[in-house]
Amino acid sequence: MHILFLHGWNSVPGGVKPTHLARHGFEVVNPQLPDDDFDAAVAIAQAEFDRHCPAVVVGSSRGGAVAMNIDSGPARLVLLCPAWKRWGQAKTIKPGTLILHSRADDVIPFAHSEELVMNSGLDAASLIEIGNDHRLADPESLDALVNACRGGCRLYVEAASCRFSSAPPIRTHLPPAPISAPE
Repeated sequence: MHILFLHGWNSVPGGVKPTHLARHGFEVVNPQLPDDDFDAAVAIAQAEFDRHCPAVVVGSSRGGAVAMNIDSGPARLVLLCPAWKRWGQAKTIKPGTLILHSRADDVIPFAHSEELVMNSGLDAASLIEIGNDHRLADPESLDALVNACRGGCRLYVEAASCRFSSAPPIRTHLPPAPISAPE
Protein backbone atom coordinates (compact mmCIF):
# COMPACT_ATOMS: atom_id res chain seq x y z
CA MET A 1 0.00 0.00 0.00
CA HIS A 2 1.10 3.53 -0.74
CA ILE A 3 1.69 6.17 1.88
CA LEU A 4 2.08 9.83 1.02
CA PHE A 5 4.56 11.27 3.54
CA LEU A 6 4.62 15.07 3.78
CA HIS A 7 7.72 16.37 5.52
CA GLY A 8 7.95 19.38 7.78
CA TRP A 9 9.36 22.87 7.35
CA ASN A 10 13.13 22.99 6.82
CA SER A 11 13.09 19.23 6.25
CA VAL A 12 13.69 17.12 3.17
CA PRO A 13 12.45 13.80 1.77
CA GLY A 14 14.14 10.62 2.91
CA GLY A 15 14.22 11.28 6.65
CA VAL A 16 14.00 8.83 9.54
CA LYS A 17 10.20 8.44 9.53
CA PRO A 18 9.56 7.76 5.82
CA THR A 19 12.60 5.46 5.76
CA HIS A 20 11.21 3.56 8.76
CA LEU A 21 7.87 3.15 7.01
CA ALA A 22 9.58 1.86 3.85
CA ARG A 23 11.54 -0.67 5.93
CA HIS A 24 8.20 -1.96 7.21
CA GLY A 25 6.94 -2.72 3.71
CA PHE A 26 5.07 0.44 2.75
CA GLU A 27 5.54 2.12 -0.62
CA VAL A 28 6.32 5.66 0.49
CA VAL A 29 5.84 8.66 -1.77
CA ASN A 30 7.83 11.51 -0.20
CA PRO A 31 7.83 14.65 -2.37
CA GLN A 32 9.98 17.72 -1.82
CA LEU A 33 7.74 20.52 -0.53
CA PRO A 34 8.84 24.16 -0.75
CA ASP A 35 9.34 25.91 2.58
CA ASP A 36 8.55 29.39 1.29
CA ASP A 37 5.20 28.76 -0.44
CA PHE A 38 2.49 26.91 1.50
CA ASP A 39 0.01 26.98 -1.40
CA ALA A 40 2.61 25.40 -3.71
CA ALA A 41 3.29 22.73 -1.08
CA VAL A 42 -0.43 21.93 -0.93
CA ALA A 43 -0.62 21.79 -4.76
CA ILE A 44 2.35 19.40 -4.94
CA ALA A 45 0.87 17.21 -2.19
CA GLN A 46 -2.53 17.14 -3.92
CA ALA A 47 -0.94 16.20 -7.26
CA GLU A 48 1.00 13.36 -5.60
CA PHE A 49 -2.13 12.20 -3.78
CA ASP A 50 -4.12 12.19 -7.03
CA ARG A 51 -1.32 10.37 -8.88
CA HIS A 52 -0.72 7.61 -6.30
CA CYS A 53 -4.08 7.28 -4.45
CA PRO A 54 -2.40 6.40 -1.14
CA ALA A 55 -4.24 4.59 1.64
CA VAL A 56 -2.63 6.87 4.24
CA VAL A 57 -1.35 10.44 4.23
CA VAL A 58 1.24 11.15 6.93
CA GLY A 59 2.03 14.78 7.66
CA SER A 60 4.83 15.79 10.00
CA SER A 61 4.62 19.25 11.61
CA ARG A 62 4.11 21.68 8.69
CA GLY A 63 3.45 18.60 6.55
CA GLY A 64 0.53 17.91 8.88
CA ALA A 65 -0.94 21.29 8.00
CA VAL A 66 -0.38 20.49 4.31
CA ALA A 67 -2.15 17.14 4.77
CA MET A 68 -5.12 18.86 6.41
CA ASN A 69 -5.47 21.16 3.39
CA ILE A 70 -5.63 18.53 0.63
CA ASP A 71 -8.65 16.53 -0.50
CA SER A 72 -7.59 13.13 0.84
CA GLY A 73 -10.83 11.26 0.14
CA PRO A 74 -11.08 7.99 2.09
CA ALA A 75 -7.38 7.91 2.99
CA ARG A 76 -6.53 8.04 6.68
CA LEU A 77 -4.62 11.05 7.92
CA VAL A 78 -1.84 10.42 10.41
CA LEU A 79 -0.58 13.74 11.72
CA LEU A 80 2.67 14.07 13.65
CA CYS A 81 2.75 17.20 15.82
CA PRO A 82 0.69 19.09 13.22
CA ALA A 83 1.46 22.79 12.81
CA TRP A 84 -2.10 23.63 11.78
CA LYS A 85 -2.23 26.95 13.65
CA ARG A 86 0.78 28.31 11.73
CA TRP A 87 -0.14 27.29 8.17
CA GLY A 88 -3.24 26.72 6.07
CA GLN A 89 -6.95 27.26 6.44
CA ALA A 90 -8.11 23.91 7.86
CA LYS A 91 -9.15 24.04 11.52
CA THR A 92 -10.67 20.56 11.80
CA ILE A 93 -9.77 17.00 10.81
CA LYS A 94 -11.92 14.22 9.44
CA PRO A 95 -13.04 11.16 11.41
CA GLY A 96 -10.46 8.38 11.43
CA THR A 97 -7.54 10.80 11.67
CA LEU A 98 -4.88 9.95 14.23
CA ILE A 99 -2.51 12.47 15.77
CA LEU A 100 0.77 11.44 17.38
CA HIS A 101 2.25 14.18 19.54
CA SER A 102 4.69 14.50 22.44
CA ARG A 103 3.71 16.52 25.47
CA ALA A 104 7.43 17.49 25.61
CA ASP A 105 7.28 19.05 22.10
CA ASP A 106 8.98 22.45 22.31
CA VAL A 107 8.05 23.50 18.74
CA ILE A 108 4.30 22.82 18.48
CA PRO A 109 2.44 22.80 21.81
CA PHE A 110 0.63 19.56 22.66
CA ALA A 111 -2.38 21.74 23.51
CA HIS A 112 -2.72 22.62 19.80
CA SER A 113 -3.44 18.96 19.02
CA GLU A 114 -5.88 18.73 21.92
CA GLU A 115 -7.68 21.78 20.51
CA LEU A 116 -7.72 20.27 17.00
CA VAL A 117 -9.34 17.06 18.27
CA MET A 118 -11.90 19.11 20.23
CA ASN A 119 -12.64 21.39 17.22
CA SER A 120 -13.25 18.29 15.12
CA GLY A 121 -15.61 16.61 17.57
CA LEU A 122 -13.40 13.52 17.68
CA ASP A 123 -12.84 11.14 20.54
CA ALA A 124 -9.81 11.82 22.75
CA ALA A 125 -8.38 8.47 21.53
CA SER A 126 -7.64 10.23 18.21
CA LEU A 127 -4.70 11.90 19.96
CA ILE A 128 -1.86 9.60 20.98
CA GLU A 129 0.60 11.07 23.44
CA ILE A 130 3.99 9.60 22.59
CA GLY A 131 7.62 10.52 22.16
CA ASN A 132 10.20 12.72 23.84
CA ASP A 133 10.30 15.73 21.52
CA HIS A 134 9.01 17.29 18.30
CA ARG A 135 10.80 14.86 15.99
CA LEU A 136 9.03 11.66 17.13
CA ALA A 137 12.05 9.69 15.92
CA ASP A 138 12.42 7.46 18.99
CA PRO A 139 11.66 3.70 18.60
CA GLU A 140 8.32 3.83 20.42
CA SER A 141 7.06 6.72 18.27
CA LEU A 142 8.24 5.06 15.06
CA ASP A 143 6.43 1.83 15.98
CA ALA A 144 3.26 3.79 16.80
CA LEU A 145 3.53 5.44 13.36
CA VAL A 146 3.76 2.02 11.68
CA ASN A 147 0.70 0.81 13.61
CA ALA A 148 -1.29 3.94 12.73
CA CYS A 149 -0.46 3.46 9.04
CA ARG A 150 -1.31 -0.25 9.10
CA GLY A 151 -4.67 0.56 10.64
CA GLY A 152 -5.25 3.17 7.95
CA CYS A 153 -4.47 0.67 5.21
CA ARG A 154 -7.00 -1.78 6.64
CA LEU A 155 -9.69 0.91 6.77
CA TYR A 156 -8.89 2.05 3.22
CA VAL A 157 -9.07 -1.47 1.77
CA GLU A 158 -12.36 -2.15 3.53
CA ALA A 159 -13.87 1.16 2.38
CA ALA A 160 -12.67 0.65 -1.20
CA SER A 161 -14.03 -2.89 -1.41
CA CYS A 162 -17.41 -1.72 -0.08
CA ARG A 163 -17.59 1.08 -2.66
CA PHE A 164 -16.54 -0.93 -5.71
CA SER A 165 -17.95 -4.38 -5.07
CA SER A 166 -21.04 -6.05 -3.74
CA ALA A 167 -18.75 -8.66 -2.16
CA PRO A 168 -17.90 -8.48 1.54
CA PRO A 169 -15.02 -6.16 2.47
CA ILE A 170 -11.50 -7.43 1.91
CA ARG A 171 -9.74 -7.97 5.21
CA THR A 172 -6.02 -7.45 5.29
CA HIS A 173 -3.88 -9.54 7.58
CA LEU A 174 -0.98 -7.37 8.59
CA PRO A 175 1.31 -8.47 11.41
CA PRO A 176 1.35 -6.11 14.37
CA ALA A 177 4.31 -3.83 14.94
CA PRO A 178 6.11 -4.36 18.25
CA ILE A 179 4.17 -1.62 20.06
CA SER A 180 0.46 -1.18 19.53
CA ALA A 181 -1.17 2.22 19.15
CA PRO A 182 -4.94 2.64 19.54
CA GLU A 183 -6.90 2.91 16.32
